[in-house]
Amino acid sequence: MEGGNHSEVTEFILSGLTERPELQVPLFGIFLLTYGITLVGNGGMILLITIDPRLHTPMYFFLRNLSFCDLCFSSIISPKMLLNFLAKRKSISFTACAVQMYLSIIFGDVECLLLAVMAYDRYVAICNPLLYTVTMSRQLCKQLVAGVYTLGVVDSMLNTYFTFRLSFCSSNIINNFFCDVPPLLALSCSDTRINEIVMFALTSCITGSSFVTVLLSYVYITSTILQIRSAEGRHKAFSTCTFHLTTVVLFYGTLLFMYLRPASSYSMDTDKVASVFYMLVIPMLNPLIYSLRNTEVKDALKKAMNKLLTSS
Repeated sequence: MEGGNHSEVTEFILSGLTERPELQVPLFGIFLLTYGITLVGNGGMILLITIDPRLHTPMYFFLRNLSFCDLCFSSIISPKMLLNFLAKRKSISFTACAVQMYLSIIFGDVECLLLAVMAYDRYVAICNPLLYTVTMSRQLCKQLVAGVYTLGVVDSMLNTYFTFRLSFCSSNIINNFFCDVPPLLALSCSDTRINEIVMFALTSCITGSSFVTVLLSYVYITSTILQIRSAEGRHKAFSTCTFHLTTVVLFYGTLLFMYLRPASSYSMDTDKVASVFYMLVIPMLNPLIYSLRNTEVKDALKKAMNKLLTSS
């Protein structure tokens, strides 16, 4: 670390969502239920898309990867968070903190970028339907997902390296429920200007490019849909876009709110609420927003349930 070594701090203390003792057990119950729904919803979606041949299309390939990302994203944070609700000493080792940050940044980036890839997929499907099969080939889909994970890993490595090379000598209490870059920068006794520049640049690049891709895709999609003569067809297409765009706005909005602000405001309680929303609530909602309102997924689920009941 800068100006010292890792022996200065061997562990951190997570302050959690609240310090009020009477809220610990109710919050434990709420987030245990949230995590359970996330596991069942996303795990079930991965299984359903895998076993049903009708869902072996580019759109559902990306959706399966999104479900896997949500599953991992939530699992990185939820178990430790749930344990700390009931623990007297909410500690996390230096190494575990670094690993948690590293993994959370990867899957946060993957989710962000996958939303852009899925928007591009919808753009091709609606605006160039005759070329959809050729354009969105299996090879391209795999390359897009591989590229998304590569960008996530690179961003995570840089942020984690620049964060944990700092000195933490005055306090080891992280004002959050997980190890994230902003509260650790606020905790450090080193000069964090380079870290803030790196974090701002990387976050702006990944989040900004993804958001622009989504925005442009939907501008073209909207223009194409408005040219559809059937009112029923327009309504169905707009309805699908509305749910997608709602999640996009919520996800990107919370990221922009959290990271693209002055460092002096990173420790505010509103940051914790935003973190809970995009790391725990959105992964729970995604299977509902993207899948359970989809007729093809509903039919595949009914088919799978009927086969299960018949075999039993």
